[in-house]
Amino acid sequence: MSTYAFDLDLGDVVEEAFERAGSELKSGYDYRTARRSMNLIFLDWQNRGLNLWTIKNGAETLVAGTARYPLDSKVLDIVEASIRTNAGDVSRQTDQSLTRISVKQYSHLTNKLTKSKPLQYWLEKSDTVSSVNLWPVPDSTQTYVLEYYYIERIADIGATGSDNPEVPSRFLPCLVAGLAYNIALKKPELASRIPLLKSLYDEEWQNATDADRGKESLFFVPGGYRY
Repeated sequence: MSTYAFDLDLGDVVEEAFERAGSELKSGYDYRTARRSMNLIFLDWQNRGLNLWTIKNGAETLVAGTARYPLDSKVLDIVEASIRTNAGDVSRQTDQSLTRISVKQYSHLTNKLTKSKPLQYWLEKSDTVSSVNLWPVPDSTQTYVLEYYYIERIADIGATGSDNPEVPSRFLPCLVAGLAYNIALKKPELASRIPLLKSLYDEEWQNATDADRGKESLFFVPGGYRY
C-alpha cells in the first residue's frame, strides 16, 4: 500500500546534514551547534521572502478611541489587513481593505486623533513586539474588528533541541542542504566541500520557493495591476 507521510525528525535532519557535509555526528556539541545553525537558517529564510506555510489569520476587536494595538511576538509582518463590521452577521458582515502606509506617511497626518472608521494602518516594527497603528482612530459608531493575515515566525528548535523542525516536508531537502553547508563552514577540514554544498543549497532553496509561491493569475493593466 502506498504511503504519503515521509518526514524527518530533528535527529534525522542533523545526521543527514553531517553525512552530506562529509562528516559524522559524534558528540553532544555537534548536536548543539547544528541546532544553533538551524535556528539561524530559519531566521535567514524569513528574511529572504514569503514562506506560504507561515501565513496565518489573526483578528483583534477594536476599542473606540484606541489607535495602537500590540501584536503577538510571533507576528513578523502583515500581508493583508481589513476592517470588519457586523462580524458574524450572515447577511451584513462586510470587510473593507486597509491601506498600509509608511512611518513617513503616518507622521505627516495632520490630525492623528481624528475618529472614524479606520482606513489606513502603519505597522510599527520593533525587536520584540510590533504594533498596528490605525488611522482614523476607531470611533464608537459600531464595533470594528481588525482582520489580518500575517507571516508567523518559524518556531525555534528548542533550547535542548527537543522540538522537531516546524517546516513542511517539501522544505526538508532545502533544510538539510542548508544545514550541511553551515556545518561545513564550521569545520576547516571540510573547506573543499563548501562551494558544492553552497551550490546545492541555493538550488534546493530555489526549488522549494518556486513550489511554494502563489499560483493565482496576475494581469497587468495600464496604470496598475489586478488579480
